[in-house]
Amino acid sequence: MKHWKPVLFTLSVIAITVILLPALLVVPFSDKKETAAEPTPKEKPKEDPVTSINVFRNQTNTIETVNLEDYVVGVVAAEMPANFEMEALKAQALTARTFVTKTLTAQKKKGTPAKADITDTVNDQVYLSDEELRAQWGTQYEEKRKRIQEAVQATKGQILTYKDELITPSFFSTSNGYTENSEDYWQNELPYLRSVESPWDKDSPKYLQETKMALSEFERLLGIQVGSKTDIGQIVSRTDGKRIAQVKIGGKTLSGKEVREKLNLKSSDFTWYRTGNEIVITTKGYGHGVGMSQYGANGMAQEGKTYKEIVAHYYKDVKINEATAYLPTFTAKK
Repeated sequence: MKHWKPVLFTLSVIAITVILLPALLVVPFSDKKETAAEPTPKEKPKEDPVTSINVFRNQTNTIETVNLEDYVVGVVAAEMPANFEMEALKAQALTARTFVTKTLTAQKKKGTPAKADITDTVNDQVYLSDEELRAQWGTQYEEKRKRIQEAVQATKGQILTYKDELITPSFFSTSNGYTENSEDYWQNELPYLRSVESPWDKDSPKYLQETKMALSEFERLLGIQVGSKTDIGQIVSRTDGKRIAQVKIGGKTLSGKEVREKLNLKSSDFTWYRTGNEIVITTKGYGHGVGMSQYGANGMAQEGKTYKEIVAHYYKDVKINEATAYLPTFTAKK
């Protein structure tokens, strides 16, 4: 029986090899196939906030595409003196960025060219390009642009909201000592545009201004007849901002806004008197009076107030938020 042992051993080895060989062949290929078969997740297109805008240049009748923050620089430089206090410049940067953000998210204003987002005039915000600022500032270009850029950079991406909605950040040059309720100059009553005191404006060079006008021109523009009267008007009422709400003159009752616009006055807080065939008109303040006073903001900054305190004073109950949460988005191409 001993001669059977080698035979049995050989048969056992063959049997074991037959059983294990398929497994040895399958296992490594199996692992490789399973790894390759795992799905590779596809990257979702990213939604990026709009960072450039198309500005209609009124003088050249062209459209200029500009980075949003560079646009804010151009607006602050055009709308506020570069030598104003840094905190006032920061406050102006907030209003400029809020305005353009609101414009980008709202229905296009009537009169805005088809391919433009905003215009460069007072109908929106005045904007000057870098080339225009260089020409305007001359040798002071570097110094002034650096100040504006610092203010814009310090507030980068910040906008103003009221109850999570973008505000209409109205501003003007100089108050008469008070700002105006929105509904006292425009139609809409906005809760964040309330009349507040602004005593700093008395130091503005635009606080008091005098205009002289021929009586005939005065009558023509207002559509009235004064005749030989020396008493040429009676104030009927004033607004909370101490401006003329209504005035009765030449048998007509006009709003202070109507008089200001018809006579092209600097403010709706005015007084006048007649001397011979001439009318002498004195105005107090410069601008519509609604929102932030620029000279008031500068006065607050001179007293050590921050830009956050400035906007909180002129825009009631507003908050500072990130513009990216409100800007429209586009799908980034991969």
